[in-house]
Amino acid sequence: MKELLTYFKANEERYQKELTEFIAIPSISADVAHRKDISNAATFVEKQLKSAGLKNVKQYPTKGNPVVYGEWIEAKDAPTVLIYGHYDVQPVEPVDKWKTPPFTMTAKGGKWFARGTADDKGQLFIHLKVVEAYLKNLKKLPLNVKVIIEGEEEVGSTNLAEFVKNNLKKLSCDTILISDTNMLGKNKPSITYGLRGLTYLEVSVTALSGDQHSGTYGGAVANPIQVLAEMLVKCKDPKTSKVKIPGFYEDVVPLTKKEKTELAKIPQDDALYAKNLGARQTFGEKGFTTIERTGARPTFEINGIWGGHTGTGVKTVLPASAHAKVSMRLVANQKPEDIAKKFIDYFKSIAPDTVRVEVKKFENDGFAALTPLDAVGMKAAAAAIKKVYKKDPYFTREGGSIPVVADFQQLLGVEAILLGFGLPDDNLHAPNEKFDISQFKKGLETSMHFLEEYAKLK
Repeated sequence: MKELLTYFKANEERYQKELTEFIAIPSISADVAHRKDISNAATFVEKQLKSAGLKNVKQYPTKGNPVVYGEWIEAKDAPTVLIYGHYDVQPVEPVDKWKTPPFTMTAKGGKWFARGTADDKGQLFIHLKVVEAYLKNLKKLPLNVKVIIEGEEEVGSTNLAEFVKNNLKKLSCDTILISDTNMLGKNKPSITYGLRGLTYLEVSVTALSGDQHSGTYGGAVANPIQVLAEMLVKCKDPKTSKVKIPGFYEDVVPLTKKEKTELAKIPQDDALYAKNLGARQTFGEKGFTTIERTGARPTFEINGIWGGHTGTGVKTVLPASAHAKVSMRLVANQKPEDIAKKFIDYFKSIAPDTVRVEVKKFENDGFAALTPLDAVGMKAAAAAIKKVYKKDPYFTREGGSIPVVADFQQLLGVEAILLGFGLPDDNLHAPNEKFDISQFKKGLETSMHFLEEYAKLK
């Protein structure tokens, strides 16, 4: 182990140089103008895997961006860890908000600033360099390792599930290791053990064939904005925040006693939390803490609502229609298609005879993911964190969604370990994204210890 730690220290300058080169590739998957950059990023990753000492390294084409794969499977009778990451990044707009060039990795105040430093090029790099350290110094790993890196995570991993389905034998493993999440803080090491799923829809309520004069026709026909507002209120109780869609909660996996105990350990000041958001106070589902609400409970949210005159000045219009976008964050065992259907059926059933209702469902569903706290990989990750951070980790559930995690779990039948090294202020998907250099360095040690611990425990 000392040999590897010495290697990490001796190669810090090279790591920064190589990561700078990786970051400089503007591999924005949401913009077709960057297809060449996507190709260049995939090629860069391919070279990194080969340089690290992995075998059977290859780019695999998909209907979208290529998947890069490599492996070292020479540890007889040892478990296999599949490492996942992505080489694509988010767009950088608004560019004028960046304090440094978005694709020039700039070291400042112990942090690396640039798009992709934390999400996910910097975090992915940690594992590649750990694998390299083992194979360059010890000529072997303590277990078998497979690596899969995609280029479409930021646009929903559109083609990854199909690739996994077509390569189940190649990707077979005992657990999946992913670093694409945050810790609670530098001195609050944590492991994410749950992610919420998602379904997203747009609703339209129409009362008239066209906008009309509110003085001439007001009071004679229904106002669709008011009707829509009343229908949306019927979807969630305004006092308890309970979702009122029939059957919404029937598949929800309740929090275990152990989970409640672990989540309660997380420091939480609701007054400060609200203040930082500019809110008067916290609010949510009755009977649950803020931490439980934002990670372990499903929600119904209105993401936008519009109709009639919304421009400047006065226009006394009776609108023909009103529209809203709604999303539902889901937890373990809730199925996006099922929840969407329940919502559609309910929403149409509460519509008055005075309006017509249309519902459009977006194709961005994502299943929730949940890893048991007593899973071997969780124990290995906790042990690794304690060795490096000198304290036990908190166990957290993330309110957001990473659909590929559930895809991996369902298709490969193994647990996913979300061992992220980002921090809450990393500005993911926003200007001035950054990654703390200290977290990168601790990530190297933690990843190394995880492989050792998992090899012993499995």
